[in-house]
Amino acid sequence: MDQKNDCNRQEYMAKVKESDTVRIVYIGKLDNGHIFKEVHIDNPLTVKIGESELPPTVELAIIGMEAGKPKKIRIAPDEGYGPRFKDLLHELPVRSFGNRLIPKPGMVLSQKVSKDGKQHTVPATVIEVKNDNVVVDYNHPLAGHHLTYELTVIEINPTQ
Repeated sequence: MDQKNDCNRQEYMAKVKESDTVRIVYIGKLDNGHIFKEVHIDNPLTVKIGESELPPTVELAIIGMEAGKPKKIRIAPDEGYGPRFKDLLHELPVRSFGNRLIPKPGMVLSQKVSKDGKQHTVPATVIEVKNDNVVVDYNHPLAGHHLTYELTVIEINPTQ
């Protein structure tokens, strides 16, 4: 085998390593089949392994993948977005929303909370509206769920 063919073969057989930048497509599903995120080939996600917003378990699964070879992984809640905490369900008076909006179940709100003396904006999902109160969930929407990712690496850019 000549050197040129050997080089092409090595590029084809390249596997993702830590710190590589990769372009991926994926479908993320819950156990009930609901798709919570889909990244299509026409707009792939660029991820630098070790610096992305993906759960660490997903990044670890990408390491060692070859371009074009799909992989399916299932992640437990503690490896994804954590468990659901009942103490993150809060009842707020409807009047606290003023006239700016009428809360409805499923609505995602942007709420301001104080933590360590600083104001933070966090998403909160309206779970229920009862008479004069609104039940709001501050858990991440994917917390408590097993997540299945069907991943395909479409391009690997090795660390230089």
